[in-house]
Amino acid sequence: MKSATTGPSSGRSRSSVLSEPRLQEEPREGVPEVTDTLDGFREACDRLAAGNGSLAADAERASGYRYGHEDWLVQFKRTGSGIVLFDPIALNKAGADWNEFNRAVGDTTWIIHDSLQDLPGFTDLGMKVRDLFDTEIAARLLGLKRFGLAAVTEHYLGITLAKEHSAADWSYRPLPRDWRNYAALDVELLIELEAKMRADLKKAGKMEWANEEFSHALAQGTGPQTPHPVPWMRISHFTALGHDRRGQAVAKALWEKRDELAREHDIAPTLLLSDAAIIEAAQKKPHNARQFRAIRSLNERVRIHMGNEQDKMFERYAPIQRSIKPSVWKDTIQEALKLKPKDWPEPPAPPQEAQANAPRSMKYWSVHHPDRFARLKKVRAVIAQIADDTRTPPDVVIKPQIIRNLCWQDNAAELDIPEFLREQGARQWQIALVSESVSRVII
Repeated sequence: MKSATTGPSSGRSRSSVLSEPRLQEEPREGVPEVTDTLDGFREACDRLAAGNGSLAADAERASGYRYGHEDWLVQFKRTGSGIVLFDPIALNKAGADWNEFNRAVGDTTWIIHDSLQDLPGFTDLGMKVRDLFDTEIAARLLGLKRFGLAAVTEHYLGITLAKEHSAADWSYRPLPRDWRNYAALDVELLIELEAKMRADLKKAGKMEWANEEFSHALAQGTGPQTPHPVPWMRISHFTALGHDRRGQAVAKALWEKRDELAREHDIAPTLLLSDAAIIEAAQKKPHNARQFRAIRSLNERVRIHMGNEQDKMFERYAPIQRSIKPSVWKDTIQEALKLKPKDWPEPPAPPQEAQANAPRSMKYWSVHHPDRFARLKKVRAVIAQIADDTRTPPDVVIKPQIIRNLCWQDNAAELDIPEFLREQGARQWQIALVSESVSRVII
């Protein structure tokens, strides 16, 4: 049930590790209501301002149901304030000023698990996160083998959370009580978790490392989010089309039509047409009605059967699904098939950083570049030893791609190793930890 860690990062006594985690089914202070009015918002801000210490934070989206990725619920807890659940959609419509919230929490530390998932949404709402403690990053630094929130709370607090609605449609209103309970439990234990993990980080001599990682995540999560340069190429299993440019033209046309309709109807694109259907159509390229009808996935409504209450959530979107007739996809495919080769999509040039990245295949290294491969093996052995000495996973000590990029350089022995690592995105603690040892073996 728990991560098998030892030494200073274990965080719990032997007796507590051997005991079964107890289930926490509800927050200790009860299940809160959702705040969706201006009066409620101001009262909640007053409560948060009167609290003290760090702010536990989390958010819920309706990914898989709605088109966008905006937050439909944001939840907070602070000592002395209790748990607050905000409906940001309703509050924005009511004219809530999130600067009032920012003034209430000030520059307190936000505790978030996997902050890169939630920071962009908080930032879009206008919330200002000035200091961060990420419990997932801390778990990785401390060498836990399982670092989901449930696993971390079991490891440190001996508590397992009752969590059953992670894939719920959070745009549904009113939110059922058990959904509110689920959301509240996400922040219920974060404050206690931070205290224990902070103590372990200090004991392990990793607090400065953690602070650098937290600052890096904060800058990433609150900075401008770069959209994918060619979003239609993110279709699942797109590589199955190989170099079939006519097939790629069909896939692109279907993706763009699906995206247009999904945006118009505010529905997840994959509820209108699955990625698998797009790939099948692109491979088969139906030229007539008979061939089109033979591709069942283009002619049937997308149905997702989970065998639980989620099935009802998906069925809420059935009227929208039925409004999009199969002829839409048929016409889109036919238009794509009429395109001349000069109008087929051109494969984009790899981004600059991808061009600079060394290959990932060790077979390719060993067969085609044995000298570089020998260098890489020596450096990886050094990193593995540092990881073992510091009880830190090797991929946390330094990103594997950075090491591959270093060992791929023809002039690796002549490089300023610390500067190269810095240019590749390594943090200062990582550079200080590995650069001297790596420099010795790379010569």
